[in-house]
Amino acid sequence: MDKQTQIELEAAAFRTLREHLMEKRTDVQNIDMMNLAGFCRNCLSRWYQEAANERGIEMDKNEAREIYYGMTMDEWKANYQTDASPEKQKDFEKAFAENVGADKS
Repeated sequence: MDKQTQIELEAAAFRTLREHLMEKRTDVQNIDMMNLAGFCRNCLSRWYQEAANERGIEMDKNEAREIYYGMTMDEWKANYQTDASPEKQKDFEKAFAENVGADKS
């Protein structure tokens, strides 16, 4: 497989993952994803931002999230985010530290 085809397939897979998380599984909470898989929608938007920044495209965290989510974080939270139990929040702190680190908050 040539490099361009590989890039196009990877991009298609990313778009499908984004669509799945943003349109088909809005019921799945970011905290649950982070606690179980070590990443969430915010991580995906951060990776998008980092890729843009590496290519000289200025983009901050909020801009990347709005591009990824298709709406502001306030809109996402109002429409889809539910309260997390203290136990889930504790698990999240551990998962975040292990998978993302304090410097990426």
